Amino acid sequence: MPINHLAPPTGHMADNVVGFARALRAAGLPVGPGSVIDALNALQLIEVGNRADFYATLEAIFVKRHEHALIFAQAFDLFFRAAEEWKSMLDSVPLPDHAKKKPPPASRRVQEALSQPASREERPQEQAQELKLSVSDREILQKKDFAQMSAAEIAEVTRAIAKMSLPQAELETRRYRPDARGLRLDMRRTIRNSLRTGGEIVDIRKLGRIDKPAPIVALLDISGSMSEYTRLFLHFLHAITDARKRVSVFLFGTRLTNVTRALRQRDPDEALASCSSSVEDWAGGTRIATSLHTFNKLWARRVLGQGAIVLLISDGLEREADAKLAFEMDRLHRSCRRLIWLNPLLRYSAFEPKAQGIKMMLPHVDEFRPVHNLSSIQGLIAALSAPPPPHHRSLIRSVA
Repeated sequence: MPINHLAPPTGHMADNVVGFARALRAAGLPVGPGSVIDALNALQLIEVGNRADFYATLEAIFVKRHEHALIFAQAFDLFFRAAEEWKSMLDSVPLPDHAKKKPPPASRRVQEALSQPASREERPQEQAQELKLSVSDREILQKKDFAQMSAAEIAEVTRAIAKMSLPQAELETRRYRPDARGLRLDMRRTIRNSLRTGGEIVDIRKLGRIDKPAPIVALLDISGSMSEYTRLFLHFLHAITDARKRVSVFLFGTRLTNVTRALRQRDPDEALASCSSSVEDWAGGTRIATSLHTFNKLWARRVLGQGAIVLLISDGLEREADAKLAFEMDRLHRSCRRLIWLNPLLRYSAFEPKAQGIKMMLPHVDEFRPVHNLSSIQGLIAALSAPPPPHHRSLIRSVA
């Protein structure tokens, strides 16, 4: 039985497949020319008019990783729904169940990819102007407040944050391992090697301490005044989670929610969408004392061991500031190795801790830093990479 009697895809069909591959590549999928050739060859073996077969064929060629399947489904739906030629080549066969569901997390990325011009020659003057301003634009974005950014600027900042990496802030453990530059004598291995030379000690073996990255625990305020800053800081936490693996993330507004597992998904859009869906009080009120009490009671012993560093992201505007807030902050401070408070209100040069909640929280932190732009996040990376200062508490202002 012959394998194929169909003619190879040409004309509009080939153009659509090439354009679709270009859109997938712009959306972040690793689709190269070889995959396009494989897709065109594979389409010769199926009935092109069958929508389900067409979808399954392209998915098998273009999707190499599980987390790319949702982006592919969204791009397929948007691209071929817009293509006029698609109406003439599809029948009424339905798509698979996982393709029918519209994945909202990656929709913005896909729509931006589909809206890009097909070739660079279409807008040469505007692109040349953008190239000239690219350096200054980056400098402006470094110092621009997250709350004042447009959607395009937030997308650019998100891409910049995704490329950030946090050097390992190493902690010395009590365990040792063979190390030629170690300071401790490895007597057992030294004597064992001396047996080869008749008992003469020629090669002295040494041991060095095993260093491990310090765990990071982030407590993020998701109240209405903090939602924009928290959302972008979640991108930073997602970027460092892949490298460190010892990052625990909690969101709090009127209640505390553990989103550590949700943030470990590889695709950033999927991770943030999962975090948003797991909380019920996003952009609501703030109960810092109640949330800290829940964390200290249920989670502190689980995640604050081995010299953990706690990042508290909040503006400190507590509705019920009383002695309970000061008690819970003191308890949290005593349970961790280092407590860093990130407050977007520090973007104001004339900031003074006049609010009652800030006054109660400030004495119990080691560092007080801003978190309102890219420069402040880069400053945080430098602070986390360096050893803690000899004088624990330091107020760091930023007018950038």
